[in-house]
Amino acid sequence: MSFDPTPWRNDTPAAKAGRIHLNNAGAALMPTPVFERIERHLRLELEMGGYEAADAVQDDIAATYDDVGRLIGAAARNVAVVENATAAFAQALSAFSFERGDTILTTNNDYISNQLMYLSLAERFGVRVVRAEDAPEGGVDPQSMREAIRSHRPRIVALTWVPTNSGLVQPAEAIGQLCAEEEVPYILDACQAVGQIPIDVEHLHCDFLAATARKFLRGPRGVGFLYVSDRMLESGSHPLYIDLRGADWVDDDRFALRPDARRFENWEFAYAQLLGLGEAARYAARVGVEQGGQYAASLASLTRQRLAEIPGIHVLDRGPFLCAIATAEIEGVDANDLVGRLREQAINTSATFREWAMIDMKQKGAYTAVRISPHYYNTEREIGIAVNAIRMERED
Repeated sequence: MSFDPTPWRNDTPAAKAGRIHLNNAGAALMPTPVFERIERHLRLELEMGGYEAADAVQDDIAATYDDVGRLIGAAARNVAVVENATAAFAQALSAFSFERGDTILTTNNDYISNQLMYLSLAERFGVRVVRAEDAPEGGVDPQSMREAIRSHRPRIVALTWVPTNSGLVQPAEAIGQLCAEEEVPYILDACQAVGQIPIDVEHLHCDFLAATARKFLRGPRGVGFLYVSDRMLESGSHPLYIDLRGADWVDDDRFALRPDARRFENWEFAYAQLLGLGEAARYAARVGVEQGGQYAASLASLTRQRLAEIPGIHVLDRGPFLCAIATAEIEGVDANDLVGRLREQAINTSATFREWAMIDMKQKGAYTAVRISPHYYNTEREIGIAVNAIRMERED
């Protein structure tokens, strides 16, 4: 496709200096405007104090909610800023009063932290965890999900849009449509999707959407957000452990909720990171999520093609739609060791492991895999260098 990464590389000092950063599914390189916005606020805190600095930039803080909302097709009132996507997902789960016999309906490819939460709820409250079947081509089968909804009448449906261990893109909109038709609450983990896949929460029909800043959105580590639908807000949904940020203590034994999604926030968080999140949302809008994401996905496709040509390397990505994440098992090579050796060559990748995606990796017969996740500031030349380095490690 026709896309010029040059302007965005110019805002990415490490890329200009020669580091090949292909770990954007872990933490992308922040563009200079995002870094400078965080630095500016930290300096303000240094000069005048933390609370005082936050009070001085209230308009910028409010703009962050507007800009994050625009990124996902939501109003500012539907956005809560939290520490990370896992915290956001946990806050959403805690809004439901699970009882023994309730069912959580999910998939084989949901993120490990989410799977652990489901299992913890099963252990503590007797909740049943049911996973819909995969389609033959990969990814959850919407028909299996429909049948499971009708037979189990789940308390919630939970889906990870893009799993951590592959480039699979799950049919999030189709599942959301099913949930809307069957009137089942729907929690969507968009941690790996935001910043590389255009998002419109109305089309997704989700009640909650959890995301982070540090991945394809190119924001800082340590901040994320939670979308909460009007339906959930109007029903009185709130986190189990509500904070003074989310409610007023109006009488000895009574509290009153905030009217907006910030009832899911905590009072204390890093305002420099919040402002960095807002800057990252604005930056993504300037790039164009759809155009940048398609270019990044084309680089991942090129990566898979070239890796598949090397004897002893098995590309693991399966599914009708694949994104900007390529994963491969390399015979006789521990992926974690490989990541370290590549890093010494200024090539950043990451490793994924069976215990991080137990069901999917068992089905693929893999124990470790290298994960290569390009973004719109990467180039075909960088892909060639990285694949050649992996080839040489395999031959050694």
